[in-house]
Amino acid sequence: KWKGEGTTQNLESIVIGRCYEYIRIVNPAVGEKNCSEIWEAFKNAFINKDPCSILPEDYELFINLSLHAIPPNKSLFWENNQLLVNSFADRGHRYMSLADTLFGFFGDFLNWCGQADGTGLDYESCPTTEECENNAVESFWRMASITYAQHSSGVIHVLLNGSAVGGAYPDPGFFADYEIPNLQKEKISKIVIWVVDDIKGPDIDSCGTHTVQVLENRLKTLGYEVTCTDNDK
Repeated sequence: KWKGEGTTQNLESIVIGRCYEYIRIVNPAVGEKNCSEIWEAFKNAFINKDPCSILPEDYELFINLSLHAIPPNKSLFWENNQLLVNSFADRGHRYMSLADTLFGFFGDFLNWCGQADGTGLDYESCPTTEECENNAVESFWRMASITYAQHSSGVIHVLLNGSAVGGAYPDPGFFADYEIPNLQKEKISKIVIWVVDDIKGPDIDSCGTHTVQVLENRLKTLGYEVTCTDNDK
């Protein structure tokens, strides 16, 4: 029916397990969370609805139940280098990227959607963003990105891929469209941009050129102090 892959098998077990793993092992500092209640709020955002009419605000209860503080100076935004970000952030020990928050950890690398005429999950196929923007996964990450940006403070870090086809700073993109507009300027002291090329990859974009310059100009126009470093050792 849809072009995208279906719901990840055993989704409920995976996300409830991730929730407990997070509050017990990854980041016990967040305190007690009701993982079953969080799963229900997550599921109710998209279950029994048209898979193409799920909005970011449908995840509001899920976000409210899973929300916790993001330490100052620990936020790490990114585009086109998810695996590098995951290893560099070190599950919140060095930085706390979106995937290192409880609400981001919950959905990382998973896929899901429901059906308009039933309470089940669709394991056969789910809509891609090309088929419809308001799908369950896309709207989830929009809401998560908005929330993450709103709760980030201190020195903000942005890790971009200088080898990415089309440039290091995609616009439209999650950082451009959902994160920058939701940063709380009064809580932010500086924005640090790191541009890194893939190992043995092409050097397409760097500080002060192409799309990185577009980003630097946008942030400076918004009144932020901005620094940029290429291929930081």
